[in-house]
Amino acid sequence: MKSPPIIYTLYPPRLCNRDYRSDLVLFLHSNNHKLCFPKMGKIHPMTPTTSSSSASSSSSSSCYITSKREAFTVWMKSLVMQSNGCTVFNEDGEITYRIDNYDSKCSNEVLLMDLRGNVVFTILRKQIFFNFVQKLFRRWDGYKCSNPKPSIEVKRSRRMFRDLSYQVLLRSDNGQTSYYRLEALSGKSAFKITDNNGVIVAEANRKQSSSGVLLGDDVLSLTVEPLVDHSLIMAIVTVYGLIQHRL
Repeated sequence: MKSPPIIYTLYPPRLCNRDYRSDLVLFLHSNNHKLCFPKMGKIHPMTPTTSSSSASSSSSSSCYITSKREAFTVWMKSLVMQSNGCTVFNEDGEITYRIDNYDSKCSNEVLLMDLRGNVVFTILRKQIFFNFVQKLFRRWDGYKCSNPKPSIEVKRSRRMFRDLSYQVLLRSDNGQTSYYRLEALSGKSAFKITDNNGVIVAEANRKQSSSGVLLGDDVLSLTVEPLVDHSLIMAIVTVYGLIQHRL
């Protein structure tokens, strides 16, 4: 006779101490235990005013760039009960980013927020038709609050059909552009992001717990190289989650 599921009640964002806070949540989920979070209403994102967003643009962007390699745990689940989304933990097990889509999945508009509900990026899915062949072309644009133009544009690379790679156009606040490449690796969830020179700036693989247990394919270990804006990387990860129909 199959034993009933074990029910745990967890209270985010601080679940336990730094050594196993995020591993506890992810381990229970990956082993088909039932996670029970306190029932709560919708958490509405905080949209800054024009004056406050422009004043804090430079200071907020600098806090997303560090001189050391950063490691994150990406869980393709929302901490809001019965909601679609994503939760990102830093090395200390603290929540740094979150996406709460509630009843929607693969929405045309997704808000990447920090822990306090401040919108970091607004991701919009665009659909464009070419008149000469009437072929549907999809592109994902990422907007910062301080910039009316998209800071990132993600579209399928013009390579072989089986090559699961995407071109990422980066646009700085002063209008300068550069390119990243998002490439799916072996496995269902692994991927890497490279710059113009083919140097890896971020890479994600299935996460292992501290005891060596391989977690589910919706739990990723994300590494971001030094001096790389990890909010920008998380916006690209969000697009990848939408492409894979996980958000």
